[in-house]
Parts: sequence; structure tokens; C-alpha cells
Amino acid sequence: MFNKKNGTVTEKDILAALSNVQEPELHDDLVSLNMVKDIHINGGQVGFTIVLTTPACPLRGQMERESTDAVMALPGVEQVAVKFDANVRGDNRIAGRLNIPVRNIVAVASGKGGVGKSTVSVNLAVALAQQGARTGILDADIYGPNIPTMMGLTRDSLPAPRDGKLVPPLAYGVEVMSMGFLIPQGEAVIWRGPMLHGAIRQLFTDVAWGELDYLIVDMPPGTGDATLTLAQSVPVTGGIIVSTPQNVALEDAEKGLVAFRKLQVPILGIIENMAGDVFGEGGGERAAQRLHVPFLGRVYLDGEIR
Repeated sequence: MFNKKNGTVTEKDILAALSNVQEPELHDDLVSLNMVKDIHINGGQVGFTIVLTTPACPLRGQMERESTDAVMALPGVEQVAVKFDANVRGDNRIAGRLNIPVRNIVAVASGKGGVGKSTVSVNLAVALAQQGARTGILDADIYGPNIPTMMGLTRDSLPAPRDGKLVPPLAYGVEVMSMGFLIPQGEAVIWRGPMLHGAIRQLFTDVAWGELDYLIVDMPPGTGDATLTLAQSVPVTGGIIVSTPQNVALEDAEKGLVAFRKLQVPILGIIENMAGDVFGEGGGERAAQRLHVPFLGRVYLDGEIR
């Protein structure tokens, strides 16, 4: 593989070495998946870019180590610099049904209130943004919009409209939109049917969203009108179910999961929230195994989260 004529490796050599490095989740090599770009060689100094399918890839560290080791094994290579970029795959149904620049819509739901669904939603959105993903969060809980408070925003945080559309304020790198910006504090919303349907759709289409990789939708609790409206009018890329570990909560969470399936929303998995001494732990994981869906993780009760 070593180019004896000029004493340096070639781009072909590097690609051959990286063809032995697997993408851990896609189970194919980086070269076959066309994930290696911008190879540059300066004597013994080699650099290249790995283009991920999401900037929030949890296994990028593993790919960086294995890629570095593969190229360092080539004769003449003294140093390897690996950069990362991302090209997030989009849900093609969104562009066909909604005129918004969003690649993926992820709904976070629960079968009942009080399980920390909104807490999970905001932390998921902020974590994606911290990993480099362009992220927004939409508070679809029309009756109890808490996302502005959780993101440290108020009604005064809403910028002036632009071209007839609401402009989402930015917090922690996340674009935020909620009915909480539009109704006086403490005022109750009593809507059903067409009014609810129209309000939820407008929060998608009458907002000047930026180019987003992920729009996290914090769903209202239960499986009522709002859930039905969202699934029928918006192409949801996938749904996440949040539950606490105890059996009563899990029964309701299972109803939410079944509702998603009936509405043909792909299930991304279950998150077990508020685990620990008070509610126990393991119930969400066992439910995921029983229902044959991924278990995404467990969040323990912690005063810092409160």
C-alpha cells in the first residue's frame, strides 16, 4: 500500500485502510457508505472528514479511534486528523405535506400526565443542539404549555412576526414555539375538534422555522384529540414514549404506544423517567422488551433536574 516512488501514502491507500472500518450502527464500512470526504495528505500528515448521518451520533468516538488506528498503520503516516460533518437524512413525506424546512419530526408522548414528558423533550432537544444538530421544539400541549418556562422564556421573548409568520425565539441553541407565547398567563384554553386541529397545524405551518434537522414535538398527555390531529395532519418521523417505572404508569404508556401504532407512527422507543427509590426502576425496560421496541434509556430522580 505504501507508494515507494514518492515515499508517501496516496488517497487510494487511505481509502483502502478505511474500508476496514465499520459504521457500528449501519454495519457496513465507511468507504462503501460514502462517508469519507476531503482527504488531504501533506507528507506524513493525513486528514479526512467522516460525514455522519446525524451530528448526534453516539458512536463517533469509536469511529474516530478506529479510523485513526487504520490510517496510522500505513507506512509513512505520522499523524492523522479526523474531522466530522453531518448530512442528516430527511423524511421525504414532510416536504410533500408541509411547507416547512424541517427534515425530521419526532413526537414525545406519554399515556398520562406527570411522568416528565416535557422534561425529557427539552433535554432531548438541547442535547441534540449541543451535538451540532439544528433543532427546534414545538409545544403541542395546547392545554398546558410549559415549554417556554422550561426553556427560560416568556411571552416577551417572542420576536416580531416576519412575512406574516411567527418567529420562534432561540434558547440553548433550540428554536422554540408554544401556545404559551400567545395566550395570557393563567388563561385556560378550552378547545376541541376543528379549533384544536387548526391551532396545532398553525404551530407548524405559520411559524418561520429555520432549516432544522429535528423538530421535537412535546405532545399533550393521553391519546385524545391532539394526538389524533398531529398524526393525521403531520408526517411524524417517529414517536418516543416516556413512562415512570411503576405498573400503573406503564399501563398508560402502553396505550400511548398502541395509539401510535394504530396511527402508523414508527416507534423509536421507550424512555424510563424518574427511576430510583421512590418509583423503583426497570419497568420501562421490561415494557420495551415485552412490546418489542427499543429501550432508549433511564433517567433517575435528581434534584438538579428539578
